[in-house]
Amino acid sequence: MDEHSVPLLSDKNGNFEYFKKPSSLALFTRWALKIAMWVVFIFWVLAIVLYPTEFFNDLMEKWSNATSGSLYGLTGSIFMLFSGPVLIIVFLGNLYLIISKDDEFHEKKTQKKASFKLWTFPVIIDGPFGVVSAAEFIGILLFSVYIVWTVSFYLVHYIAAAASEPNFEEKSIYVLKYFGARLGLVGLFCLSFLFLPIARGSVLLRLIDIPFEHATRYHVWLGHITMLIFTLHGLCYVVVWTLHGHLIEKLLAWKDDGIANLPGVISLTAGLLMWVTSLPPVRRQNFELFYYTHQLYIVFVVFLALHVGDFIFTIAAAGIFLYMLDRFLRFCQSRKTVDVLSARCLPCGTVELVLSKPAGLSYNALSWIYIQIRELSWLQWHPFSVSSSPLDGKHHLAVLVKVLGDWTEKLQRHIVHDTKEGLQQDLLLLPHSNSIKASVEGPYGHESPYHLTYPNLILVAGGIGISPYLAILNDILHRISENRPCLPRKILIVWAVKKSHELPLLHSVDMESICPNFSNTLNLEIQTYVTRESEPPLEEGKIHDTVNTSLFRATRNRGISVLVGTGNIIWSGIYVVVSTVGLFILVGLLDAYYINPYSITYWWYKGLLFLACMVASVLIFGGLVISLWHLWERNVSGKESEDEKAEIMQHNEPQIDKDPHRKHFSSTFHYGQRPDFKEIFGSMSERWGNVNVGVIVCGPPSLQTSVAKECRAQNIGRGRNTPVFHFNSHSFDL
Repeated sequence: MDEHSVPLLSDKNGNFEYFKKPSSLALFTRWALKIAMWVVFIFWVLAIVLYPTEFFNDLMEKWSNATSGSLYGLTGSIFMLFSGPVLIIVFLGNLYLIISKDDEFHEKKTQKKASFKLWTFPVIIDGPFGVVSAAEFIGILLFSVYIVWTVSFYLVHYIAAAASEPNFEEKSIYVLKYFGARLGLVGLFCLSFLFLPIARGSVLLRLIDIPFEHATRYHVWLGHITMLIFTLHGLCYVVVWTLHGHLIEKLLAWKDDGIANLPGVISLTAGLLMWVTSLPPVRRQNFELFYYTHQLYIVFVVFLALHVGDFIFTIAAAGIFLYMLDRFLRFCQSRKTVDVLSARCLPCGTVELVLSKPAGLSYNALSWIYIQIRELSWLQWHPFSVSSSPLDGKHHLAVLVKVLGDWTEKLQRHIVHDTKEGLQQDLLLLPHSNSIKASVEGPYGHESPYHLTYPNLILVAGGIGISPYLAILNDILHRISENRPCLPRKILIVWAVKKSHELPLLHSVDMESICPNFSNTLNLEIQTYVTRESEPPLEEGKIHDTVNTSLFRATRNRGISVLVGTGNIIWSGIYVVVSTVGLFILVGLLDAYYINPYSITYWWYKGLLFLACMVASVLIFGGLVISLWHLWERNVSGKESEDEKAEIMQHNEPQIDKDPHRKHFSSTFHYGQRPDFKEIFGSMSERWGNVNVGVIVCGPPSLQTSVAKECRAQNIGRGRNTPVFHFNSHSFDL
């Protein structure tokens, strides 16, 4: 062993594995990048928080005067002050991820004592925000303080300034007019955060390891406060114009003190439609209405740029630009159709799809993908958790689909039909029509496989929520078998299902073939609760007999495209950097050869031109990088075709354990009961001692709430020799 090697874990015989520590230069560079990102972030936050103060206004005026004579003028000054820091963090973050690649998990060491973490300690359970961790609670509190402080500051300031007005009506008009303008500015600052959480492959989310399905909650929270502030902003002006008797005239005005009012009205109307249809009662009753109405964000952004002009729009430009980059990349990835290697209807109302993928597309056991199947619908995209481990094979990826609605029922019928049509045909001779064309976005999810960092795991699932745990089990068993880094050695699975016909799902993992004698290394316990049956059904074997399987012809180079922000870090980094440089080039050329020579001064027109430059930079410069990335993908995937064919043939042999009570581990069944988490967690607390326990929940919100509540209760009342339960949820509501 050399001086740069460290033991990570030992096998059952006590033999340690050794991994290379990163070099001193790599460690120093990572720390330098991390410090630089924190400095830039703090500067950005301080600029937003201190913006109302006279001190900051003086600094901003000096900054603007110093750069106003440059090519980019005032627009460039505001852009660098409020959008520049976000893009700088993205650039530095890409470098950080490139340097940290392959080292992140290897450096994690087993902690001898349990410890709390802000991200995994639930503090609010039943509030309007759902389950909120301590870190999220601090973020909500700080953001609320900022909103209250800014709004109060402006309100008090303009009430004091209105004291010189002759009568109450004039005072009211003065306050409403100028306070309304400042509310619009606060709304823009909120908007600068709004688009960041919904860029699915965002470097910013990867840096703090928050997956997109969790970050959408922050988008929802920010959306509510942003639209509330913009609505108040609009109402202030409506009241002022009504008092002056010019309401209709002002609403339809294209130019009013440099501001285009009509585009603002259109933008606000589009925002209100998105806001109303996103409220929980409407969204639950009619998801499609919510989804299609939300596409009005394009109208919202375009007319906002027309309303406020270029230099004000640049306050929120960075988040919108990063979302454009992510959306265009997703569009390019989803244009490629993917081979469905096999599709089988399991005897539990579930469909398994196995998709072709190149070896260069990385994912982990906590990943998920969006799938569109054009034979079923050209518009509908559905998210599914990955049910296979990346160690199952380099060239395929599997998902489980619960048959619940129209789309999934059509999929099931399609597979059964193809099974009957192709029953007597050889796999490689199936006609082209006997296939499923799928489009895929992703994989998305956690940057690091955090399930591997806990020595003890409690996996709680409801129904099809067992799907990601199949991937986790596969992953852990493969790692134990192959002596790869893997900390979990004690796992408890708590699974609640409605009917016993769902039980074969968990037992579709052939644990013995993956890791023979795994029970000597892994302590696996499964507690299954069948909530709507009071006793086991008679003649159990008969209800698990049928597996309808369709095997499809594999076409060369028809795997999932690697064009995804969470994929190759170097290519995705080049894509962002080149597109950003392209934006500066286009805006500079526009200023040099059009705006300055022709003295273009209309705010609305300059705002539209700036937005057009953003779109053009994504399409032209970003499109060039994507084209090169695609050529690289084709060259790499062409070399893998022979290995892929052999792996496909091996994987397409359907296997399922017909006996759900067959035991390779400790397994108990409870009929007519629901899990008693107080008893379950109390029992584990006594047995496992002072360790960190990773708790992962995948199921409906009620299940998440119950588990989070018990995690909080156990952590608050824990003794010296009891575990810390770290709450994590894998369910998402997009």
